[in-house]
Amino acid sequence: MSDAPPRLSLIVSPTQEHGMAADESRTGPDADRGPEGARVEDLPVDAPWRLWGPYQSGRQWGTVREDYSADGDAWSYLPFDQAHARAYRWGEDGIAGLCDSHGFLHLSLALWNEHDDRLKERWFGLTNGQGNHGEDVKEYWWPLDATPTHSWGELLYRYPQAAYPYEQLGAENATRGRGDREYELADTGVLAENRFFDVTITHAKASPDDVLLTVTAVNQGPDPAPLHLIPQLWFRNTWAWGRDDRCPSLEVVRTGGADGAGVTVAAHHSFLGDYVLEAAGSPRVMVCDNETDAVALFGEGAHNASAHPKNAVKQRGRPRGRLDAQPGRARYEGGTRLPLRRRRPGRVRHRLAPAPGSRSRGRALRRRVRPGPARPQGGG
Repeated sequence: MSDAPPRLSLIVSPTQEHGMAADESRTGPDADRGPEGARVEDLPVDAPWRLWGPYQSGRQWGTVREDYSADGDAWSYLPFDQAHARAYRWGEDGIAGLCDSHGFLHLSLALWNEHDDRLKERWFGLTNGQGNHGEDVKEYWWPLDATPTHSWGELLYRYPQAAYPYEQLGAENATRGRGDREYELADTGVLAENRFFDVTITHAKASPDDVLLTVTAVNQGPDPAPLHLIPQLWFRNTWAWGRDDRCPSLEVVRTGGADGAGVTVAAHHSFLGDYVLEAAGSPRVMVCDNETDAVALFGEGAHNASAHPKNAVKQRGRPRGRLDAQPGRARYEGGTRLPLRRRRPGRVRHRLAPAPGSRSRGRALRRRVRPGPARPQGGG
């Protein structure tokens, strides 16, 4: 990508949303708090504006929520090195992720600098036994802004241009004792000369369930460097555990093409209803399933539930390679995880909203009509 692509001039800002001028302030108990204040006042937990928000975990691997070990060692049962290939049961993780309040449908960002051996899909950190001061995340990000109803949110993530030093961070921290300071990402030299991308992720709602995701990447280094921005839409795996076998689906309705007309993805869930993801431009579409790659993790004797498991989108060749889908082509219907890849972008925009004419969960909440006997898919 170019050295410094221009930042997006955002369509909606918190001050505009509040109905205030940028230099205007309101104080006092009787001050008009604007539309956001009206939405927040006495807002119930199941209010429509709370249906979509930043509820996705920053780390689902190594948690007690996913621990089914015999000895209760959550860190070892599902470590970071398995997170890219192993389906979670009770939640998902990602970078500046957005999901519904039940954690069924997720929209998050992955990145690739053509040097890492995996996509950057989640924060990396040391476990309680690896860090000299206990568990310790080894990333840099800054929440920049947000509103209480999640009608607006913004986060900045700093992504190195060189290969991420996973092994170096673990090995050096292992040599340090409790009295030593922690060995951080900046200490590795990977960010020297500002050789990193500043990636800003913004969520803006036009209505309770109509969300615009905007990603802006800026090369802060002295030289051009490659970057793939890969927003991903997927369903949490609620169907593989023997409690609820209903399986949601993602279908590519429009693939964009050379005319740059954009990509449209239809998402169907028996509880949430029908949603549509629209992506501007012509990103490369790759479809897989949110299933564990048991063969890769546990050997040839294991069985994969899908020929296109969670890690089907991976790098081929090291240290530089081509991003593709296994086994060399993408599957365009019936999947449960869908990445949209762009190389050398300055900005990407995706809109997630109810399908036209559909009966989505958000619209049901706005009508204050709750499904009677229907139960949330995978809620058991």
